[in-house]
Amino acid sequence: MENRNFQMDTQWNIIHYPEKPTGFGILIIGDERHFVDDSKCFWTQNEGKLSIINQLKESGYTIFSSNLYGRNWGSDHAVELAQRLYQQVIRSEILNNKVHLIAEGMGALVAVRLMEKMQGQLRSVVLLNPILSLKKHIELEKEHKFFYKKLMRELTAAHKKDQVTLEHELQSMADEVKLDIGIPIKIIHVMSSGKSYNQSKQLQQLLVNTNISPTYIVPEKKQQLGNMMKKFFNQFEKVL
Repeated sequence: MENRNFQMDTQWNIIHYPEKPTGFGILIIGDERHFVDDSKCFWTQNEGKLSIINQLKESGYTIFSSNLYGRNWGSDHAVELAQRLYQQVIRSEILNNKVHLIAEGMGALVAVRLMEKMQGQLRSVVLLNPILSLKKHIELEKEHKFFYKKLMRELTAAHKKDQVTLEHELQSMADEVKLDIGIPIKIIHVMSSGKSYNQSKQLQQLLVNTNISPTYIVPEKKQQLGNMMKKFFNQFEKVL
């Protein structure tokens, strides 16, 4: 069996099985384009992401992911479901209870909150082109009126709050992101466009008081992502 799809709280989830499992698991939290349905998911439909999945499976990793309510933008519901998915997979599969975490883009908003809630259950974390601060991301998007309106519609739907309440809450958010909590983190940023350059500058500002140095790569090197992640994960598998 290559993968198994199942539902939790109306949301589809998927487990990808390696041929020779090592007992280590990886939870993937996707970006805004991410989806999981009854038979497939974005990471198997996208050529670049499928290459990462295959490289990780070849190394024996059991990989699991959820639809997480689509464009959840770090909502409470998404964080709770990610925790429930972890618990379900640990109960049903033969896995070490400390898993690795990969989060891309918007998925990093969920990942940052999981790092606080699951400190004893996360082995290491890889963040790919992460959005670490919703407040800072919205400031960046305000320059593009159309995208800003679309983003606010998604945010009000995801967080189940009206725009005025949401904007007020975002304004009162801290400017710093809490990442130095004892879980090893690798941040990889693919420099693929002008927008990603602006995001990289914002990322550097958010990381200024941390010991984290992002790895920047050009799009031509994206095929190396799976191996980069494997090397990072391997460092933290000595202690079970």
